Amino acid sequence: MSEEQEAPSYPPELAEKFLLFGKWRLDEVEVKDPGLKRYICLKPMLVPHSGGRHEHRRFGKAEVNVVERLANMLMRPGPNGGKKSKALKIVRNALEIIHLRTGENPVQVLVRAIENAAPREDVTRLSYGGIVYFKAVDISPQRRLDLALRWMGEAVRMASFRSRKTPEEALADEIIAAAQNDASSYAIRKKNELERIALASR
Repeated sequence: MSEEQEAPSYPPELAEKFLLFGKWRLDEVEVKDPGLKRYICLKPMLVPHSGGRHEHRRFGKAEVNVVERLANMLMRPGPNGGKKSKALKIVRNALEIIHLRTGENPVQVLVRAIENAAPREDVTRLSYGGIVYFKAVDISPQRRLDLALRWMGEAVRMASFRSRKTPEEALADEIIAAAQNDASSYAIRKKNELERIALASR
């Protein structure tokens, strides 16, 4: 997405007709982080399943609904690859749990969790004359979003593997903890660790 291009706005009647999973409005969700505003897509849709229509153009994933992108992260690695309906069921049930626990629109809680878990600095390797050292760099908004979603997916796999906790409960716990900026969240811990390394490499 170019710098001049703004996030698309959708007519209210479309948002009222297409509630996410038939329950939650997406036009009410507010993205407060100005860097992530253009990249967190909240396109009104009943079921977040675009069928990979974004793949033929560069940065097309910025136009994929953020709930669908979260479901895509749950399909990794290998054994769960391609099980989109299973991933969407996990996300839908997790959103139900979040709504019951917080009383808020669960997509708003998810967006707040992404904003809190998205790192602002990373390190890159520089090599001069055979000597390798690390230097802190700013992260692009697209990568910030990618990392936050990836860490949430990893948290779900780690919390539910060989555990009595279901993936739905693990995802709901992770999103609520990240939305509250709680250190018990795996994504928040990974973000703090990355930013701490970057601070030491300035």
